[in-house]
Amino acid sequence: MFVAGVDEAGRGPLVGSVVAAAVILDPNNPIEGLNDSKKLTEKKREKLFLEIKEKALAWSIAEATHAEIDEFNILQATFLAMLRAVEGLQTQPEKVIVDGNQIPKGITIPCEAIVGGDASHAEISAASILAKVTRDHQMKALDLQYPDFGFAKHKGYPTKAHFEAIATHGVIDEHRRSYAPVRKALGL
Repeated sequence: MFVAGVDEAGRGPLVGSVVAAAVILDPNNPIEGLNDSKKLTEKKREKLFLEIKEKALAWSIAEATHAEIDEFNILQATFLAMLRAVEGLQTQPEKVIVDGNQIPKGITIPCEAIVGGDASHAEISAASILAKVTRDHQMKALDLQYPDFGFAKHKGYPTKAHFEAIATHGVIDEHRRSYAPVRKALGL
């Protein structure tokens, strides 16, 4: 049975897209060291990112933009990114397992939500890694565009350094205007 694991990265940051990934692993080509992406070093995540893309039966990475987050809210945008990731798979799964406690709307394949699934199911761990590394790469690219914000370091999360950069340099287009700290900085 083809089982697709699905996870996301980037719900908490104040800037950028929320990224989701879907992965169907190949039982005949195992990948060692899969775990919740947050429990792995950046170096290990980068190595596994390439290995997953090489060895998985199918994988897909999708996102919902900062504008979609502002339009729909972060939960609905996350579900949209997850749906896009599942729809982007080259192989149709027979079941989808998602990290968390809710099933994304729109997925018509039998689907199960698993709390802590990124640490207990290899397919979800692989999806977690693809989503996190992709999102981190996006933040590094944004850091090159806006070097005064420190995105490569804090990845857009609401840190003291990020708040100080907003206070000094203002809000950029990629900031999520529906998030309270960004609305506050805009005087809304």
